[in-house]
Amino acid sequence: MLAAFSVWPHGGSEGDSVHDAVAAAVRVVRASGLPNHTDAMFTTIEGEWDEVFKVIREATEAVAAYGSRVGLVIKADIRPGHRNEITGKVERLEKAITAQDSAGLPS
Repeated sequence: MLAAFSVWPHGGSEGDSVHDAVAAAVRVVRASGLPNHTDAMFTTIEGEWDEVFKVIREATEAVAAYGSRVGLVIKADIRPGHRNEITGKVERLEKAITAQDSAGLPS
């Protein structure tokens, strides 16, 4: 499964940045050893259901230290029997774009 999640603290001082809290969450994800990717809005992690949600829970708990409340958004792609989708989906997308460009299709 792939799970993209975003986690952030609430209840800190007004105007506080959340980058330290997000850094704590990303450190948990990276320490898990599961394939992952972080961008400006989400962190995506790949693995089996139990291991992925264990990491998301630990990342959420790490963020909890930065506020009195935590917000969490999760989006999951559950496709049993498929692996390496964290890169495979992007590779297939790039291949489709290249094919469309070669065919002269409008962008």
